[in-house]
Amino acid sequence: MSCTFGRFSVAMVTPFHDDGSMDYESARRLAKHLVAGGCDAIVVSGTTGEAPATHMDEKAELLEEVRQAVGSEIKLIAGVSSNDTAHTLAMARVATQVQANGLLVTAPYYNRPSQDGIFEHFKAVHEESDLPILIYDIPGRTGVTIEDGTLDRLAELERIQGVKDATGNVAAGISRMRRTGLEWYSGDDGLNFFFMCGGASGVISVVGHVEGKRISAMLDAIEVGDLAQARALDAELAASNRGIMGAGQGATYAKQAVYALGLIESPRSRLPLVEPSESEITSIREILTSQGLLK
Repeated sequence: MSCTFGRFSVAMVTPFHDDGSMDYESARRLAKHLVAGGCDAIVVSGTTGEAPATHMDEKAELLEEVRQAVGSEIKLIAGVSSNDTAHTLAMARVATQVQANGLLVTAPYYNRPSQDGIFEHFKAVHEESDLPILIYDIPGRTGVTIEDGTLDRLAELERIQGVKDATGNVAAGISRMRRTGLEWYSGDDGLNFFFMCGGASGVISVVGHVEGKRISAMLDAIEVGDLAQARALDAELAASNRGIMGAGQGATYAKQAVYALGLIESPRSRLPLVEPSESEITSIREILTSQGLLK
């Protein structure tokens, strides 16, 4: 199975100092931790990386800092999503210049373009950059659905090579994967086991910030056909999946988790995201403790 975008990737949070400025030292430390947990790819400036709240120069430097931290063997996927095609193209050029290995692109959000508009947006990115493109299908955030006919057209473009599926519909995703021949990546930690058993190429995780070793072990078990072991590991991961992703605030919850583990200087996010409540933070720490991740 092809894994152009890695078998196990984490959509990395973007660390900030308490004053809201970028914390590149924490980013380097966190990236090394992700690789030690089994990642072979990292998504930089994705949704969990608070990409809408960071600027072009910050995104470029973050990519460079993470690359220096993890070396050339780890694939870096640059998030370049925007509701302005020209802005997406500018970010794609920057990602190409700093030697990212691929581009993560959503359908434009908020403007709610037609299916032709969605196609033309991705086609423009395809014409702008020589990097492989990973379509990020997440209609709950973009407000638009990439319909089957549009996906089929996009699959004919040479550098569109995969889909990160965050639709929540495994059966439809597997059907689309088989029909288009595109690589498929689970974008929902709670569905990683099911997508991988259906033939997906890999997972792009948020819970992998803290559960890298268990996720890696589950992927290994699926790869060798040990489904009993994979099911057991998936069950073990359920508490972390629920604790970090259950409230739909993966960016802020994941930050609290890696902050508790001492991996970043501050759990600060940029508005409009705000810190979880004290009870939520306590719950995250309790889950980390129960999972054997925090003493």
